[in-house]
Amino acid sequence: MDFNFDTYETIALACFVLLLGYFLVKHVKFLNDFNIPEPVVGGFIVAVSLTIVNSIWGLSFGFDTSFSNTMMLAFFSSIGLSANFARLVKGGKPLVIFLFVALGLIILQNIVGVASSVALGLNPAYGLIAGSVTLTGGHGTGAAWAEILAKDFGLSGAAELAMACATFGLVSGALLGGPVARFLLKRMKKEKVHEDIEVDDIEHAFEKPAYRRKINTRSIIETVTMMVLCLLIGQWLADQFKEIIKLPTFVWCLFTGVIIRNTLTHLFKFKVADDAVDTLGNVALSFFLAIALMSLKLWQLAGLALPVLVVLAIQVSVMAVYAVLVTYRVMGKDYDAVVLSAGHCGFGLGATPTAVANMQAVTSHFGPSHKAFLIVPMVGAFFVDLLNASVINAFVVFLKEFIPVV
Repeated sequence: MDFNFDTYETIALACFVLLLGYFLVKHVKFLNDFNIPEPVVGGFIVAVSLTIVNSIWGLSFGFDTSFSNTMMLAFFSSIGLSANFARLVKGGKPLVIFLFVALGLIILQNIVGVASSVALGLNPAYGLIAGSVTLTGGHGTGAAWAEILAKDFGLSGAAELAMACATFGLVSGALLGGPVARFLLKRMKKEKVHEDIEVDDIEHAFEKPAYRRKINTRSIIETVTMMVLCLLIGQWLADQFKEIIKLPTFVWCLFTGVIIRNTLTHLFKFKVADDAVDTLGNVALSFFLAIALMSLKLWQLAGLALPVLVVLAIQVSVMAVYAVLVTYRVMGKDYDAVVLSAGHCGFGLGATPTAVANMQAVTSHFGPSHKAFLIVPMVGAFFVDLLNASVINAFVVFLKEFIPVV
């Protein structure tokens, strides 16, 4: 039997999911110590509960994801609206370095996936699906490439496998970033900062979601207007250029936000209300993650063959080791590098919103990291998709030429 929740019911349940997450993170020391994001905690618990209900009584639950998709676009719009060109210039060299770090992980994920699949007697193309196709790529990239790989390599159940692997990666990325950060912070012996601080203005958005900000009706209306413009223009651009350059709609929304913000700031000397952008962006992020996680059909993971689960388990271990030994070291072995490593776990296994939530969980306890919140959203939301597509295509060509397909 299927139960489908409409928009209002989905939003109402998402609110309870978020409140549950806040309550548990505040009162369960383990969750707090390991910096697990509140939306992830609440959403994952609901997803597990619904999976148990499904396995016992065969009940299935569906949610209205249109609101979740809107929240995702609003979140990326807020990232663009918070990006001042003056700050983007500051990110120059570290951003380029992090691009190469992300590229290294993409290549490594596919090498590990293909090699593990061959060792376990699987078609090596399955290793790509359990590699950067679904881990760095997520559900959208997984769905697109599954169709191509199924056709080129004669894979059966490629689409279902891609969705299951992407789900596994999303959950793993959300749960891995905090413990990795905790491990690195303990080595640095960095102490937590006082969390409950009231401030008049926060220049750098998203880093302190628990701060009490002073916003008013006008600043909210101005910010909502800018966000709506980002959504409208971003969707229009995505439709206009879909035959020329295939970029997700959220990328167009993000860059529309960058243009709007910097046009208003530098040409019209208009002061964008960063507090309102920050607050509304965090609200959108929280709702997106809550709905995305509580909508996960975790019972799909039961359909994963044992060899594929082994490959995915190896990939999670590789991500943790890579974040500690490569991302942290290459990015400077400082606090910023710790936050970047937590974020890399998020989009290296799941998605950019997960990366931001991972970083927020760290910075809300240990202080801001302007570098990380400048670099990760830009790399994770835009550049990594281009890099991933190029690497996947190269591996597909390699498999066709040099590895006999079984």
